[in-house]
Order: sequence, then C-alpha cells, then structure tokens
Amino acid sequence: MATTTKQSSHLLKLIILALMGTISMMLMFLNFPLPMLPQYLKVDFSEVPALIAALIFSPGAGIIVEAVKNMLYLIYTGAGDPIGIASNFLAGVLFIVPVSMLYHKFKGVKSLVSGLVTGTIVMAVGMGVLNYFVLLPAYSLFMGWESMSDQVKLVTVTGGILPFNVIKGIVIGVLFVPLFIKLKPWLEKKRLAVS
Repeated sequence: MATTTKQSSHLLKLIILALMGTISMMLMFLNFPLPMLPQYLKVDFSEVPALIAALIFSPGAGIIVEAVKNMLYLIYTGAGDPIGIASNFLAGVLFIVPVSMLYHKFKGVKSLVSGLVTGTIVMAVGMGVLNYFVLLPAYSLFMGWESMSDQVKLVTVTGGILPFNVIKGIVIGVLFVPLFIKLKPWLEKKRLAVS
C-alpha cells in the first residue's frame, strides 16, 4: 500500500512538472522588448511556473521545468536559435535556484523577496559573465560571423544583457510576490499531497 501511494505521488509530481513546463513554454510567446535595449532581448513570464514548481518541490524541480520549457520551445520553433535557448535555460536556472534555496531554508515572504533579489543579482552577473566568455562567441560562431572583439562583447554585456537581466528579475519579482501570497495555501497543500 505504501509503495502504491509513493508511486502515485511520484506520478503526480511528474504530471505537475510536465504541466508547468508546458505552461512555461506557452508564456515564452507572450514577450515584449524593453525600450532603449536591443530588440532581441525580450521579457516574458516563463520563469513563473518554474518558480512555483521550485517552491512546491525543490530547486531541482524548477530546473526540470526550465529544461522541459526550453526543449518544447526548441522542438516547436525548429532549433533556429539553439544559443538563445541555451541562454534562456541558463538565465532561468541562475534566477530560480537562489530563490528556491532561500525560500526552502527560511519559508516565508521575506525569504522569497530576499531570494528574488539574490536571484536577480546572480542571473544578471552570471549571464553577463557567460555571455562575455561563452555565449556571445558561440553565437558569432553559430551565425558564421567574425569573432566579436572584447570591446563589442563588453558593450553588449554592459549596455544590454546586464541591465536587461536586472529589469527582468525586478519585473518577475514584482509580479510574483503578490501571486505567491495568494497561492501560498495552495502551494502548501500541493507540497503535502506529493510528499
């Protein structure tokens, strides 16, 4: 009996993660550019379902939702821009993991807000470093361009990627905190149902 209960709770968890990943992928299409930043940098709310999964279960669950979202998006769009999809996955992981780790350690709205601030900083700095050293050179190679000079990479990171990720983190945080306060009883119920 205990084995059956454990299997059904495991199945429920997988269903929730798959559903969150699918919702997350759909939210990727509802995006908008920010004024005065490059048009290819667009804000979307696809991190919200991954954040919910990470808060119900664990940071690993949030990473799984991010992976499902990006795999589905890759399949749906036909792999036109694998570097952009890798960037989206990395940014999501850098944002979600600190939020969920702090929340699971201290469990409350204050820890969630601290996590969102920390996640925004980690995402902005992490994506700046990753873009400078890995993603921008890989994108140049993928597009068949000449390799970017250090100055072009620096301007791209400081003038576009860094401020974009800070703004994205703030926008998601401002949206997520009131949503979390409304959803907290439901989140607790779901956590108990699958534990």
